[in-house]
Amino acid sequence: MAMVIDPYMMLDIERDADDQEIKSAYRKAAKNAHPDSGGDSEQFARLQSAFDLLKDPVRRRVYDDTGYDPQMADQKDLKVLMMIETLVNDFILDEREPGSFDPVAAMRRKLSDDILKNRFHILELERHRARVRKHMDRLGKRPDTDVLGSMLRARSQSISEAIKQSEIQIDAIEQAYTMLESYSYEIDRTDMDEEHAKAAE
Repeated sequence: MAMVIDPYMMLDIERDADDQEIKSAYRKAAKNAHPDSGGDSEQFARLQSAFDLLKDPVRRRVYDDTGYDPQMADQKDLKVLMMIETLVNDFILDEREPGSFDPVAAMRRKLSDDILKNRFHILELERHRARVRKHMDRLGKRPDTDVLGSMLRARSQSISEAIKQSEIQIDAIEQAYTMLESYSYEIDRTDMDEEHAKAAE
């Protein structure tokens, strides 16, 4: 998943480019991309964002170290990153000794649990929506007004929106899980052996 537009690719420069190379590449690319020259305004905005990132030494360092920049990240990607950030905070605050437990596995378990909770919530919402629609089918309408029908339709619509939001949440959780899949964590086996020995007694 691309967390942000790659500013180096956008300006067609190497990662070790100096300030002068960055400015030169930006000017060259901006000539063709500028809307006044017949270029695309969105492309020009992306070029400007890439240039702004690379000319700021702090933002550039963060991007080089992490692969993302909050100002250039897609909102959906930021949601995934914030989800992972919360999980990271949880294991940093865990009082257990590093190496005595696997925080990455715990993060993946938490994400899996959240997916299951959201899927269960969707099932409940779908059952509720089905009941509302059955009531709508059986409801006789008065010729001059349909207050009850309007209320039931609004309720059905709000349930549909809630289902959609849960599906978006599941998608974000699955992306977060995918980002964590390639990580492993080294457990201190001596601690594990001691725990097993205590449990056996």
